[in-house]
Amino acid sequence: MTALSGRIFGLVGALAAFPRRLAVREVARQGGELQHGVTRRTSDVVIGRMLLAKLAEAQLEARLTVALASGRPVLSENGFLRALGLLDRVEGAEMTRQSLVEQSRIAPRAFDFLSLFDAFEGDSEPYAFRDLILARKYAALLAGGATWSAIARSVQRSGAVASLSALSLHADGKDTIYARLGADLAELDGQRLLPLGRTADAELEDMFVLAEEAEEGGSYAEAAALYGRCLAADPSDSVAAFNRANCLRAAGNSQEAMQTYLRAIKLDPKFVEAWFNLGGLFAAEGKVHTARRHLKKAVALDPTYADAMFNLANLEYEAGDLAEARRWWSHYLELDGTSEWAKTAAKGIQYADLHLRERTAS
Repeated sequence: MTALSGRIFGLVGALAAFPRRLAVREVARQGGELQHGVTRRTSDVVIGRMLLAKLAEAQLEARLTVALASGRPVLSENGFLRALGLLDRVEGAEMTRQSLVEQSRIAPRAFDFLSLFDAFEGDSEPYAFRDLILARKYAALLAGGATWSAIARSVQRSGAVASLSALSLHADGKDTIYARLGADLAELDGQRLLPLGRTADAELEDMFVLAEEAEEGGSYAEAAALYGRCLAADPSDSVAAFNRANCLRAAGNSQEAMQTYLRAIKLDPKFVEAWFNLGGLFAAEGKVHTARRHLKKAVALDPTYADAMFNLANLEYEAGDLAEARRWWSHYLELDGTSEWAKTAAKGIQYADLHLRERTAS
């Protein structure tokens, strides 16, 4: 069995360390998968450092909060490299996250966000003593009015993180971080580094981010066009196909949305959300048998997919099969017993029981 067998990495943002196509190839070589974004099949979330250059702090925090709340391991780029065996662990690291946070007095939330953008030598426990020094410096910058995202951006522009532990860092407002070099202050802006030319891979990642932003902003036609360009550049990207289908559907183009969901499924037959969304689209079109087949496929792929069970129950209820609707509502309640949807399912079962008894009695 290979090192990453069965692990599916969902990439949020673009990688700064190396092109995505190389990462896809290496993960596949080790038995795993690397995909855009996070789906139900995703086992690990990877935060690409290029997000720092694309999003404002509030947008970054929203993305990171969703990732951290998913219950999946969330890896920084360095964490991802270590999972691939391409980066060594930090020698002499033995400090817990809790101990480091308490000793440095850095805000835990800021610490977690900085960690996800590799502002420390270690990407997770255990941390090294140099990480404690860095955490103290960052805590002082935060107390002086700097934002965590400005610190993260400055750190990434500065080169080797470990070298910052020996520098005196200062903040000028929220967005600029300086290092004292003798009597002078020098901005951590990477001006002494030679700029690298942009690659087609980087441009593709930029396009995907633009598509996501358009989708989040409700500009569905624009987002669908951008996802289409992503697919033209990388025809194997099932997530781009799925996202495009969602946008086409939201824009009212149901027929093309169906074809694009089918394309996502063809690219990734285990893409549960694609089976589910296509089933919902068929149901909306009145194609009950096809909708039922796709929703059941979603449940077969993921037996914990409560939404698919609830939709199957509604489908059977509308078709007049109360016994089958009751069965799916019961399965749903095994997974969710507290939400408003659970209350609806419980009422559906009561309704089905009442009418099934009446039929039996008559």
